[in-house]
Amino acid sequence: MFERLSDKLSQVFRKLKGRGKLSEADITAALREVRLSLLEADVNYKVAKNFIEEVRARAVGEEVMGSLTPAQTVIKIVHEELTRLLGGESPKLDLSGRPPVALMLVGLQGSGKTTTAAKLAKRLKAQGRQPYLVPADVQRPAAIEQLTRLGEQIQVAVHPTRPTDHPVAICEAAMEAAHSVGYDTVILDTAGRLHIDGPLMAELQAIRERVRPREILLVADAMTGQDAVTVAQSFHDLLNLTGVILTKVEGDARGGAALSMRAVIGRPIKFLGVGEKLDALEPFHPDRLAGRILGMGDVLSLIEKAQETFDTEQARVLEKKLREESFTLEDFREQIRQMMKMGSLEQLLDLIPGLNKLKALKGAKPDVRELKRVEAIINSMTPAERHNYQIINGSRRRRIARGSGTTVEEVNRLLKNFALTQKMMKQMGRAAKRGKMPFPGGLW
Repeated sequence: MFERLSDKLSQVFRKLKGRGKLSEADITAALREVRLSLLEADVNYKVAKNFIEEVRARAVGEEVMGSLTPAQTVIKIVHEELTRLLGGESPKLDLSGRPPVALMLVGLQGSGKTTTAAKLAKRLKAQGRQPYLVPADVQRPAAIEQLTRLGEQIQVAVHPTRPTDHPVAICEAAMEAAHSVGYDTVILDTAGRLHIDGPLMAELQAIRERVRPREILLVADAMTGQDAVTVAQSFHDLLNLTGVILTKVEGDARGGAALSMRAVIGRPIKFLGVGEKLDALEPFHPDRLAGRILGMGDVLSLIEKAQETFDTEQARVLEKKLREESFTLEDFREQIRQMMKMGSLEQLLDLIPGLNKLKALKGAKPDVRELKRVEAIINSMTPAERHNYQIINGSRRRRIARGSGTTVEEVNRLLKNFALTQKMMKQMGRAAKRGKMPFPGGLW
């Protein structure tokens, strides 16, 4: 998301940095380009106009004109205003009140409500909550089966629903069942339509009145751009939304919906759906996203992903191996497996400041299949070979290639890359021994 906008803004700020002291004309010209970049990113016209006016009011004042680094000050102002535009502070789910607390998901058909309901349940379960999934979409009978199947995958209870049941009755019965069994969070997957119509909204309003959900969250498809904002406004007018979950953001290179949503409807984006996997739901952090738009990366999100994925005990074992300089191909394989759990490699590169701007990486599309081939090669080795790769001679390499369905050249490349990795790991271990490289709480 925001790939095009990020590239355009980088070009604008590169020009500013080359000018030294900035005149009002320089700033005006730069902001004109920023405005065009926002419009090309499908940002709402009024939102883009107001944003530029806010930045201009600050940029032509003493804050920039009297600064020793005016270009950097302009970038700082743009970052702060982008953060404000996106909502300022990171919004939290409101789970207060006497349990069970109801979370009502609404949206058009195809926006990803059912999958998002399961993602949200999995996330809440990991936080110690006891979620209860409710398939209340009888317009699409497959939705009941889909949510039931997803509930089994994440081991979360699903309310039994028949296609002939009335949605309001389903939700009321689910709240009673949750109360009697002891579930503290009820997630209502409501019906959608291809477009907003009277019967749909009447049904959703009836559920809201009878269940009194703590949160009414619109699930909106980011790839529909300004249509998503229009849909959000319509739902908000009739249901008084409390927040938005934007889905399919990994496929939206423009990002206009995310930048426009808060300003247009006055409700925060609470989560981003960043992939098809059931753990691909991220909390929305306005300041971090603003940094990513401006090419600053997002180290905090990268660390959080690592902390969620990497086992603490495994990190301690790895740290010990680094100190003892005993990092093997088995350890290398384990790190590959952990990396693949963290999600798309392309998304991970975007979180590292400056890395996605390197010319060597520009246009590169990291392929998880390459990591799987590496894992297959290591799996085809004997325990002795994984422990000491230097015993792997020509005949062993041919056997490993046959066993892994790869080529000898790929085996050679892996061993060469591992030798370099092992050398780097030994250097890290020696630095740690000298006290120059602490490992607080493990590798991450």
